[in-house]
Amino acid sequence: MSTRTNLILTAAAGSAAMLLGAWGFQYIGEMAPCKMCYWQRYPHAAAFVIGVLAIFMPGRWLPLLGGFAALATSGIGFYHTGVERGWWEGPSTCTSGPIGGLTPEQLMEQIMSAPLTRCDEVPWELFTLSMASWNALISLGLAAIWFAAARASR
Repeated sequence: MSTRTNLILTAAAGSAAMLLGAWGFQYIGEMAPCKMCYWQRYPHAAAFVIGVLAIFMPGRWLPLLGGFAALATSGIGFYHTGVERGWWEGPSTCTSGPIGGLTPEQLMEQIMSAPLTRCDEVPWELFTLSMASWNALISLGLAAIWFAAARASR
């Protein structure tokens, strides 16, 4: 197999492994994903499909697309990490709003309309890094592999 094919297989398998890991946490570990967790999965799925196509189609544009998909999920992961750490606010549909000055009725309405799984809470971490942080870092590495495959496509 060519270097290009090996790199594509590695990058596509990496995205598939990330998806399988996310599903494992969801279904085996019973950790419901938040809205931003789902957002991080879509580029991995796209990268996997791109990888399958790139194995059979020559050229460098598909590996480049795979690299941009990996960069997209990495960017979402870094953004999600910032929301989890309180560095910035996340989407209003994913976090809780302030409760100061709310009437009991307004507070109850906010509680009832709150998402089941909030984006600003860290449900699991390893070496002080959350799942979103690990996704961001690993996906950055996958992007480098994709871009190496594009370079090998010349």
